[in-house]
Amino acid sequence: MGTEVESSTYSRSERTRFRERLESSLQDLKAYLADHRFPGAGRIGLELELNLVDGDSQPAPLNREVLAAIDNPAFQTELGRYNIELNHPSLTIRGRGLTELEESLRAELDRADERAVRAGAHLYAVGILPTIGGDDLAGEGWISEGNRYAALNAAILEARGEDILIDIDGPDHLSYYARDIAPESTCTSMQLHLEVTREQFGPVWNAAQAIAGPQVALAANSPMFLGSRLWAETRIPVFQQSTDTRGPELARQGVRPRVWFGERWIEGIDDLFEENIAFFPALLPELSGDGSSTAAGAPRLSELLLHNGTVYRWNRPIYDPGRDEQPGDGGSSPAQPAVPANLRVENRLLPAGPTVVDMVANAAFFFGLVKYLVETEENPWERMSFAVARTNFYECARHGLNASVYWPGYGDLPVTELLDRHLLPAARHGLELLEVDNASAEHYLSVLTGRTRTGQNGSTWMTRSLARLEESGMPRGKALAALVADYGGYMRGGAPVHTWPLP
Repeated sequence: MGTEVESSTYSRSERTRFRERLESSLQDLKAYLADHRFPGAGRIGLELELNLVDGDSQPAPLNREVLAAIDNPAFQTELGRYNIELNHPSLTIRGRGLTELEESLRAELDRADERAVRAGAHLYAVGILPTIGGDDLAGEGWISEGNRYAALNAAILEARGEDILIDIDGPDHLSYYARDIAPESTCTSMQLHLEVTREQFGPVWNAAQAIAGPQVALAANSPMFLGSRLWAETRIPVFQQSTDTRGPELARQGVRPRVWFGERWIEGIDDLFEENIAFFPALLPELSGDGSSTAAGAPRLSELLLHNGTVYRWNRPIYDPGRDEQPGDGGSSPAQPAVPANLRVENRLLPAGPTVVDMVANAAFFFGLVKYLVETEENPWERMSFAVARTNFYECARHGLNASVYWPGYGDLPVTELLDRHLLPAARHGLELLEVDNASAEHYLSVLTGRTRTGQNGSTWMTRSLARLEESGMPRGKALAALVADYGGYMRGGAPVHTWPLP
């Protein structure tokens, strides 16, 4: 939800007008979708949220100082003061695109980390920093500057009407009341963008939903929260519960949560925007006063896009009206070419980390497997109920590489077996369809095969390491700090996580 807002409170008349604007914007979008051909060039993009960590392996609430030191507009604030985000420019996956993404991402992060150290912090790519504690989430010092963050926090708390309960069962049990949405700020992810045509959107979104379970099992990297060992990908329940606008009564009535897997396969992108308006009241009903279009005629639909940014689907629909040509200033700011309107699927379920090569391998799996499922006649969404896809997702978030799932044609089986026998080879075929360089495809798929055959992703490495450290006599707090220090060393070393040794 990167759009800045002016207000933090809204009147009843503003809410009414915003609702009316949403309805009219939806009709404008449908009309534009019907009349316009989107390029669907297949370009890919990536956003990466990062933790800031001090020399004692604790969260460092220094994002303003770190961003000043980095001095690069590609890096921006995130919700927590101990977070920043990198927005990597889009590129084509064809040829050596994945390798170029790895090289570019590594160079950006190395440079940024070197500068961040001068401000007192290292950059960490990890789904939830294991050393985050309750004191880090108390008071008002956790939240970043910016009205949109304060407004979002106030809107969720007002809608909920009471403190936020985080209650998660795993190897440990955690029950924790938060006075605001601070737990959300602990969840850092890698978000993948895939540009598609209007006709491709429905099948691509359905494919992304179908593979969500195996995808999160393969990449899990968030096994702990507030010192407790919980799910393989604890980021999933923490994010869902910390932004839940429902009180217990509404949850029991079946009102849909703000962080939502969904409930059906779709035909097109307008299905999802219709659901957004039908099911979710506006959190930030800020009227833009801008009903204009771009020079190419794409409606800007500011209210519709702001509302979409506060509905947290694991695969989010993106309508981007594009950008008009922007002339340079004759000095340091060069001219910016026009960007046409485009449609994208934003895949939001992956944690950050552990290493650059691991993250690019995760991206290769997503892009390759989605391409394979859409281009072949397998169509698992036509042979599997949506409820089963949702069950697979939560089973894999809870148990990671130890999960069992259902897949059409294979029945119930361990997720590692499904990955090895079918999904990784299918992703390899999909990368061929995308014309990815053979050496690049083999390299990244070998990283993923290494995880399935060793049973070690970021989550299992952390839980095994913590067990070793505690068996040696370390108390939990010191063991977590040692774990984070080791993680940082291996992360900066760059070797894929399945090769990391235990303490």
